[in-house]
Amino acid sequence: MITALRGPLAYCTDDPFLAGATALRYERDGLLICRDGIVDAVGAYHALRGQLPDDCAVSDYSDCLIVPGFVDTHIHYVQTGIIGAQGRQLLDWLERYTFPAEIAFSDPDEAKRTASTFCDELLRHGTTTALVFCSVHPGSVDAIFEQAARRNMLLIAGKVLMDRNAPEPLRDTAQTGYDQSKALLRKWHRNGRCRYAITPRFAATSSPEQLELAGALWGEYPDVHLHTHIAENRNEIAWVRELFPERVNYLDVYAHYGLTGRRAVLAHGVHLDEPALCRCHETGTALSHCPTSNLFLGSGLFRMRHVRDPRRPVQVGLGTDIGAGTSFSLLATMGEAYKVSQMVGEPIDAIEAFYLATLGGARALDLADRIGTFASGKDADCVVLDPRATPLLAFRTARAAGIEEMLAVLMTLGDDRCVRATYVAGSPVHERDRPGDR
Repeated sequence: MITALRGPLAYCTDDPFLAGATALRYERDGLLICRDGIVDAVGAYHALRGQLPDDCAVSDYSDCLIVPGFVDTHIHYVQTGIIGAQGRQLLDWLERYTFPAEIAFSDPDEAKRTASTFCDELLRHGTTTALVFCSVHPGSVDAIFEQAARRNMLLIAGKVLMDRNAPEPLRDTAQTGYDQSKALLRKWHRNGRCRYAITPRFAATSSPEQLELAGALWGEYPDVHLHTHIAENRNEIAWVRELFPERVNYLDVYAHYGLTGRRAVLAHGVHLDEPALCRCHETGTALSHCPTSNLFLGSGLFRMRHVRDPRRPVQVGLGTDIGAGTSFSLLATMGEAYKVSQMVGEPIDAIEAFYLATLGGARALDLADRIGTFASGKDADCVVLDPRATPLLAFRTARAAGIEEMLAVLMTLGDDRCVRATYVAGSPVHERDRPGDR
């Protein structure tokens, strides 16, 4: 099947933190040709239109902006129902809101309902790939993969491993966590576009025995992902230090058990020191920056430019971190990442923020061979952004001097209303203006 989209195209071909603004490719009148879910050709409309079959309908988005599908590198689907639960920092927030909410996922119907709503919200916000925390229940993993498969989304998820310092209904054991994770991995990893992530919640809720078995499982299946949290909150860091006094620092806990390296994504990393960042760079371990969550829980300010220092750049993507995060929108998350960078006196620009939400996220997930940019052979996931989605956006974007300013305005004022359409593997899966859509 061939589908074609015409309109302005914007996508990164390189890392703007290292290569500058030339990393962004912009085609004012572009054409994206997709064949059987894969990008067949991308470029100027006048140069490529001759490649289209006579009977191929072209979706014309000349008044919009076509970009790669957004990549969310850290999100909890089982926390969708507690967005906006206020009044606590991380550890208290887990006890008061998160753990009670996740207990409900022992019910397969609750898991199915939430997974369906969650996937629809991702697509409605233009997110086509996500790295997802489930709950400790194996059924929660089945539910999210079933819903992602129905929509043909590239989704990475895993069962939470948590055998201590949590309510009894949410605890597994080192052995059951290993056994259940292995069974789920063998069932879902590379089943269609699904990918598996070994998922210890964080060091404080897993015993040394559980972390050791998680590392052993990753050693058996090295092409899967590893997903956990690190250095989000200073009280959390102090707690991990008490639980693992023999380790040099928080990152060393994971490194000791073989839980760092390529395809390992550690959420937050707000308070990592220089030796830890150097070790992330050396091992290929990636971080997920979650600005709305860090601000909402008062966790701290992530120093993006410091983390991406060209002398030892660490791979970084953006995460919404629902439900401590306050928006599914990666446009809004880009805007908050910019504000955080301003607060630490090291502002990033719009092209860099856009990179983090697309190709940067793909690289953090070790999926840049499939997603994150437009090129022949890549998966045809894309988002159509409407710069006139609201009266204020229409007023402001009419004054944008170029594509960088356009991106800056979209990430400052934009949200789900800007997403006119979302395409997964070349097929439209969300159309904002279709009758009956919200």
